Amino acid sequence: MTSLLHVDSSASLAGDSVTRRLTASFADAWCRRHGTSGYRYRDLTADPVPLVSHAYTTLGRRVERHGVVPLARVTAMTGGPAEEREWALTLPLIRELLAADTVLVGVPMYNFTVPAALKAWIDRVTFPGAYVDPVTEAGRLRDTTVVVVAARGGAYGPGTPREGLDFQTPYLRTYFRELGVAEENLHVVQAEMTRAGDVPALARFRELGDRSLADAYAAVRVLAGGGEGDRAFPQDLGSRL
Repeated sequence: MTSLLHVDSSASLAGDSVTRRLTASFADAWCRRHGTSGYRYRDLTADPVPLVSHAYTTLGRRVERHGVVPLARVTAMTGGPAEEREWALTLPLIRELLAADTVLVGVPMYNFTVPAALKAWIDRVTFPGAYVDPVTEAGRLRDTTVVVVAARGGAYGPGTPREGLDFQTPYLRTYFRELGVAEENLHVVQAEMTRAGDVPALARFRELGDRSLADAYAAVRVLAGGGEGDRAFPQDLGSRL
């Protein structure tokens, strides 16, 4: 069965969040094509992933010393109630990620990088050896498609005053590649100048922001299988992240 894990990390509600509306557009097109039985949603703001603790890192180091350990064996390697609790919080998230054929991640830029809610999820699911097959040593995410939907209030491309200050999308590209996602299966959709509609200093860039957001809506619908000609999107241009 085809499956989609949809992850949102914006602190804003849907009415104020570009990334939430963009990922919802992707999910809607995907569910129309594949049905809803394989769809799984995780809101990292409404249901935060706890920060990793000393017990998590201790368990991770112990497991890593044994090479690639099957997930089913990790419980037996825990050293007490604190580590057991950490593993109980971690294993369902890892299994959820491994079960998805497509992973959709909505990521607003906060202070030049990703939200803390997403970083907490990343730190917890990135457990040593979890994404390597213990028998073949092949990457378990090599056939997984990852779609990162990013938004930022300004512009960070070549020639802009903030060129080189984007620690959002380069970080996520590096992270998912290191996790084992194949380059050809990693897609990043970006909407820039999303604050041009409500920040006076950015008002002159409103047209640029509108065009960027329209292109982002078109891109997510195509990636979701909605078709290249399906450019329908809500009239929310220039909204907040």
